[in-house]
Amino acid sequence: MKKEKGSTFIDKIWDMFASVKFAVIIFAVIALTSIVGTIVEQQVEPEKNIVVLTKLFGESVAPDIYNILFKLGFMNMYHSWWFVALLLLFASSLIICSIDRLPRILKLVNEPIHPIPVEHLGKMTIKKTLDIRGKIPDIKQTAETALKAAGFKPSEAPTGNGGLQLYAEKGNLSRLGVYLTHISILVILTGGMIGSFFGFNGYLQLNEGETSSVAYKDPTTPIPLGFEIRCDNFEVYFYGDSDMPKDYKSWLTVIKNGKEVMKKTIEVNDPLKYEGITFYQSSYGTGMDTDSGIFVLRVSSKDGKSAEINPMLNDKFTIPGTSITGHIKYFSPALALDPEGRAYTYAQQMLNPATYIEFTEAGTQKYSGWFFRRYPNTWILPDGNKVEFVNYWGVEYTGMQVRKDPGVFIVYFGCIIMALGLYITFFMSHRRIWVDIARKNDNIKISIGASANKNRAAFEGKIEKLARILGAGPEGKK
Repeated sequence: MKKEKGSTFIDKIWDMFASVKFAVIIFAVIALTSIVGTIVEQQVEPEKNIVVLTKLFGESVAPDIYNILFKLGFMNMYHSWWFVALLLLFASSLIICSIDRLPRILKLVNEPIHPIPVEHLGKMTIKKTLDIRGKIPDIKQTAETALKAAGFKPSEAPTGNGGLQLYAEKGNLSRLGVYLTHISILVILTGGMIGSFFGFNGYLQLNEGETSSVAYKDPTTPIPLGFEIRCDNFEVYFYGDSDMPKDYKSWLTVIKNGKEVMKKTIEVNDPLKYEGITFYQSSYGTGMDTDSGIFVLRVSSKDGKSAEINPMLNDKFTIPGTSITGHIKYFSPALALDPEGRAYTYAQQMLNPATYIEFTEAGTQKYSGWFFRRYPNTWILPDGNKVEFVNYWGVEYTGMQVRKDPGVFIVYFGCIIMALGLYITFFMSHRRIWVDIARKNDNIKISIGASANKNRAAFEGKIEKLARILGAGPEGKK
């Protein structure tokens, strides 16, 4: 409705927020700024984003562009005052748009259908006229049956001279589907803002055997967890003999008030969740001091006697039931042999761990060699004894993303509402139909008029089917 010339400032503000054009502009600005916030990584060291900007704009201008984006708040965009303001503007526009149009929609929803003059039926967007022979009661019964089969509950009103009019509607509440979609957007925005301001997104690097009560938002900002989490073990699995990781797992324990309350093995796409905080497996690595680990060896004699031992580098052990002593001399996290058979370490990651052990008996050296963890054929000694290299524990760390999002279930609920609202909006419509049956000389004139606020073509097909049924007479009920 057009406002009078003397409209107040409040009226002008209301009209602006009620404008679909204003809502589209705000949404476009949110989308464009979000693209920038996706390109530049949030809350990381400047160097990372400068590398990205250098690839996009060149080395000479990348630092200046970074400084501009930093001052505008793009490095922590989703917590910036202006981005929150844009979301609030969009939400306000959505609410006011809905409120401004709601009275007219409610009037259409609540307005009861009633009989209309037959001449009005010929002016409707969907119409059909038939002249057939038959009796009005029989045609009425055929029409009622066909309408009920189409999902309508027809009412009846006399029109004079023995004639009558059937009229019905369905799907009047479907006009509110768009409002359900609007509500879902507001619910999703609310959930997102709750998660943004009351949750966190952090990182935790935990060594094997280490316990932590905090995660880290950045290298200098700890986030208290409210409990402790310990990495009991970490394992990497490779594709065959290659160094390409196939999977990696972390064995975690949650400790609350000094008691172990939960154990969970996590891997990619299978996180640990406790008290609203989720730990995702994201990376791994090897500590700087690879000589400080603890070996897990299963030592067996050829007579079947065995024991699991946990020596460290330079420790000695005895094979059960024998007088043979092993001395752990060297360790390599990634051992390879050059063409001349000389051993060398090709990486500091635990790609192909191996340990060099010398064996003596009664002070005399018997044999020595490299034992590879990934190659069991290296575990067998010349005399039939066996040293299984099970693990090298305490030198690897697991990298985990740590997230708390108290608004996530609100967002999920909003998505469910949105799916329902979109289904109602696009696949349901408010349909009305009138079937006027009147005697015309020796024939019966049937005038059909109908309307649909959406998907008119499909409704026209149903009207054509109804006309065929009525044109066929009582047999058309089959």
